[in-house]
Amino acid sequence: MMTSKDYISREEKYGAHNYQPLPVVLERGEGVFVWDVDGKKYFDFLSAYSAVNQGHCHPNIVDALVNQARRLTLTSRAFYNNVLGEYEEYITKLFGYDKILPMNTGAEAVETAIKLSRKWGYQKKGIKDGEAKIIACEKNFHGRTTTIVSLSTDPVARAEYGPYTPGFVIIPYNDIAALEKALQDKNVVSFLVEPIQGEAGVYVPDEGYLKKADELCKKHNVLFIADEIQTGIARTGKMLACDHEGVRPDILILGKAVSGGVFPVSAVLADDHIMLCIKPGEHGSTFGGNPIAGKVAMAALEVVKEEKLDENAERLGKIFRDEFRGIKSHLIELVRGKGLLNAVVIRNQPGKTAWDVCVAMAENGVLAKPTHGNIIRFAPPLVITEEQLRDAMGRIKEVFKKFE
Repeated sequence: MMTSKDYISREEKYGAHNYQPLPVVLERGEGVFVWDVDGKKYFDFLSAYSAVNQGHCHPNIVDALVNQARRLTLTSRAFYNNVLGEYEEYITKLFGYDKILPMNTGAEAVETAIKLSRKWGYQKKGIKDGEAKIIACEKNFHGRTTTIVSLSTDPVARAEYGPYTPGFVIIPYNDIAALEKALQDKNVVSFLVEPIQGEAGVYVPDEGYLKKADELCKKHNVLFIADEIQTGIARTGKMLACDHEGVRPDILILGKAVSGGVFPVSAVLADDHIMLCIKPGEHGSTFGGNPIAGKVAMAALEVVKEEKLDENAERLGKIFRDEFRGIKSHLIELVRGKGLLNAVVIRNQPGKTAWDVCVAMAENGVLAKPTHGNIIRFAPPLVITEEQLRDAMGRIKEVFKKFE
């Protein structure tokens, strides 16, 4: 019988050391709960970085996976398959776009949006080849590829991966004046932004920021690209975080919970005048748009609609923030978020860091993870009930009290 220590040691011996997980070895999940190899039960308050919005192993999504896997798994795009068109029709109608370009991972979808906006800039805006610029924000997180880390300002994500891809202009997040100034450059083709900066610590911009940014982009004939990989699919209390301000992005990037965490699925959505700038052979993916992905994504999105997960996230998110903002604690510096994407900023002290708090929470049956040293992100599956939420909050508060 292997112990948790054995599993951890094996990973450390044979796997790259590019992550620093909490010392918990999970083997099973259902709904809002996961169990480790010793049988201990936990509330999952990370949801695989918001990929498991529909809860672990949702039966409808798993059934879609298994049923399709028994029939046909992969054809590549060299041929048509009988699922892709159904999926394309479903998701474009759901989000209100003409076309989808299906991919697998979030980073691939961001890369696709970058390429697509540059193509549009050269073909439709008349920018000279090789001179297109894309505006992005400080403290962004759009993925880990070489191109994407080129627009990162996080030294951990960026350091020693150069030379970096040119063509990006970095401005402060939540700064309309800075955006307006950057848009004066006629070579700008797009503005790439997270409606809420999740990995940076759940930074929620000022109300009206997204709307003003979208209006400025339209004024300057620049594409507004929303990276909703983490904020989309009901996480913030609406199907998309942009919906809170009535913004319809020119290019919409989705991933993570599009599949409920069951299979790698991502998507780039846009209208014909943008999407059809890419011609056959100019972009693609062997696995993108495979039959399993299509069936899984449709099942996962149906779960979100049928179970009204956006409404649940909106209601329970307010309860979470009210509860923790009401705590008088020297440990808690700030509580922020939207829907069920929330963060508690910790005043780090020796022996009382966010990492120490997360380790203690795990011992008390709640899993969460620090980001950027002193911030704990709390993002449970959206299927969580109020009773379950209050149980978990009680456990978290017990830990906070011990650290006072």
